[in-house]
Amino acid sequence: MAKKIRGHNEGFVHQRSNGTWRVQIYLDGKRTGKTFKTKAEAQNWLQEMQYQLHRGFDLEGSQITLGEYLQQWLDAKSVSARETTIYQYRLQVKNHIIPYLGDVHLKDLHLARIERFYAELIASGVGVRTVRYVHGVLHRALEKAMQYDLVIRNPAHGAAQPKYAHKEMTVLDEYQVPQFLIAARGSSYEALYHVAIKTGMRQGEMFGLKWTDLQWQSGTLLVQRQIKRVPGSGWQFAEPKTSAGRRTIRLGEGTLQALRIHRERQERQKKGTNGGWQEHGLIFPNSVGSPGDPSNLRKDFLRILQSAMLPMLRFHDLCHTAASLMLNNGVPPIVVS
Repeated sequence: MAKKIRGHNEGFVHQRSNGTWRVQIYLDGKRTGKTFKTKAEAQNWLQEMQYQLHRGFDLEGSQITLGEYLQQWLDAKSVSARETTIYQYRLQVKNHIIPYLGDVHLKDLHLARIERFYAELIASGVGVRTVRYVHGVLHRALEKAMQYDLVIRNPAHGAAQPKYAHKEMTVLDEYQVPQFLIAARGSSYEALYHVAIKTGMRQGEMFGLKWTDLQWQSGTLLVQRQIKRVPGSGWQFAEPKTSAGRRTIRLGEGTLQALRIHRERQERQKKGTNGGWQEHGLIFPNSVGSPGDPSNLRKDFLRILQSAMLPMLRFHDLCHTAASLMLNNGVPPIVVS
């Protein structure tokens, strides 16, 4: 007969005929259990479950899998989070978390398994930035699971994450910037390049600028929105990511002159569409007035770098270029930031 070891009438451990140890625990008539190789492991698990139950642990809810819970969490999160944020969360859950951990029950998820999961992602070729983003999603979801009493602690908390191998920053120096702007003459993005280099604005922020944001007399530009693209939903205006992103920037006369020329060119472009212009009031729209296409900007940017015989950069490096130029000209770091 199997040997039973009772524990506060809440659960018991018994040895099976194949030598393994089965532990079961009851709460309100419901039962859950697990099999271990040794008696000690089974008793430790029982003690941990009893401790968690004492702390208010939801035994029934804990039996759902991580995949099932994440779908519920995403549905609830979509009420308060931005559409673009939810899209990215769903992407990471679908492509990375579900294939590796989707079938694991919440009660069986632990730190070592999560760290092994990150290592498996890296080994499969997933980038460090993506793995760290996955960790952020998983950690947020499990923090909420704690509030629901589905887990007693966040098993992702304190997990070791892969470190970035920081690349040396590449920027245009004060001699290369004029080379670039000369090569950009005639480009439909010429004024945008001036704004990017002189202000350090992000691409989405520049595509979201409207003519009403530009105060010609004071020479200032108000940044109060950005363009976001959600696959399947098209583009939308969105608030800046942080409160600090909503700001007023003073422009130099050279940038203002580039914008005057750009506006005249845009007015001629409107007439050339024979009524096909889609008016959104944007400073940097596409050829028919809608928000600009990042891929077209990237192609034009690389073309100009090549024609000017400059090193290949990412468009985002123009932000770093702007910051470098400001610091070199004595602008306080806090202002640059």
